[in-house]
Formats: sequence, C-alpha cells, structure tokens
Amino acid sequence: MDRRERRTTFDEVAELYDRARPTYPDALIDDVVALARLEPESRIVEVGCGTGKATLPLAELGLRITCVELGASLAAVAQRKLAGFSSVEIVNADFERWEPERVYDAAIAFTAFHWLPPEVRYVKSAEVLREGGRLAVAMVHHVLPDDADPFFVEVQADYEEASPGGEPPGPPDSVEGFGAEMEESGLFRVVVERRYQWDVEYTSNEYVDVLNTYSDHRLKNDATRDRLFDLIRARIGDRRVRKTYLATLDIAERI
Repeated sequence: MDRRERRTTFDEVAELYDRARPTYPDALIDDVVALARLEPESRIVEVGCGTGKATLPLAELGLRITCVELGASLAAVAQRKLAGFSSVEIVNADFERWEPERVYDAAIAFTAFHWLPPEVRYVKSAEVLREGGRLAVAMVHHVLPDDADPFFVEVQADYEEASPGGEPPGPPDSVEGFGAEMEESGLFRVVVERRYQWDVEYTSNEYVDVLNTYSDHRLKNDATRDRLFDLIRARIGDRRVRKTYLATLDIAERI
C-alpha cells in the first residue's frame, strides 16, 4: 500500500483517534508559537490537522488558522471541536493539490508532514508561504529509553506469534528530525530544533485503542489484528503500562 493509501487509514477511526491519541506537551505548543513567530494577526496554515488535537490549544490563543485535512471524517471531528472559533477554518482537501487564495506567514504540521511525498512537501510548503515565512514541523516518535517499561520488549513475542515482522522502537538518541531534509531542499533555512520526551500510562483497553489508530495496525486483516490485540490485553492484564513518547520540533524559514 502506498503512502497516500496508508494515510487514509486514520479516517476509518476518526472518533477513536481523537479519544485515544495523546495530546501534545504544553512546552511543544508554546515553542511552536514562539519560534514560528505566531501571532493572532498571522495567517497560519496547518497541514493535516487530523481531529484538531494541536489546533485546539493554538485556537485558544486566538490564532488565525486554516486547517487542510485530507480525511473527511477527521475534518468533521475537527470542525465540531473548533466550531466555537471563528478564526479557524477547516478545509477538507489534499494539501498537495490544494490551491490557497493567499500566501501564509507560517505553515505548521503535527505528526502529519511525513505523509507528504518527499519530492512535494517542501515545494508545496514554500509555495503557500511568503518569503521569510516559517515552517514548523512536529513529529511524535515511539522510543525505548533506558528506563522503559519492560512490557515494550516483552510484547514483541505477541507480535511474533500473531503478526511477525515488527521491531521494537529504538532509543531516543536514534531519532532524527526534519532539519537536514529541510536544508537539503534548498527552499528553507533551519532556525532551531527541539526535542520533548514524556510518558503516558495506559490500561490494557486504552493501549489497544491507541494501537488501533496506527496505520500499520489498521492495515492488518481483522483476524490478525484481533488475535494480536487479545494477546496484548492478556499480557497487560490489570496493570498499567508506561509508554514513552519523543517529539521532535524543527523550525525553518523560507528563503
């Protein structure tokens, strides 16, 4: 399945996505605003807003945001959540083919930028930005730090039994952001790179709900996915598991 088809899998479970996916750290949101120079009078486009998990805290700051979301169901959830903000517009469209009526002061993307084809993502971003406009790309990664919950190593046995081929996440220092790629595009100059690490605890059902929003799990056939989730629920039992997330933030300026 190609990149475009994979990224449509989230639309199948829009309500679950909104409920199960973690929110972004306050420090990350604050840095996006400060480092991308976002102000209420700025014109901002958000690439792939999903259900508006990052849009909502930005809208609460009074920012003017045009959200471009490919999934109709995801866009509908975002529209409902953000209906009280007249400064936010939800556009159900493919960002690569979307033709804006204006240029923007900033473009932002939260765990969505990687779904754009590499040969398109910077060209299109540059097209929608004024000269000197800033591109802010935040990406959440799954990592295994030294003090990780042992569950995330042990659970590989369940994957091997139900759906062989997966590998556990790597350590935090193995994760790279988009900075090098931004520079190589020749269209942007990197301003700053930041990293944020945090933990979230899950019950067995809560963790399975999160897994059920991941594209690689959505693509498994129903029988395989159900078997895997049964094994994972049994392994967790009545305890809670502690999952570590790492977010990278790369801010670049259009040349």
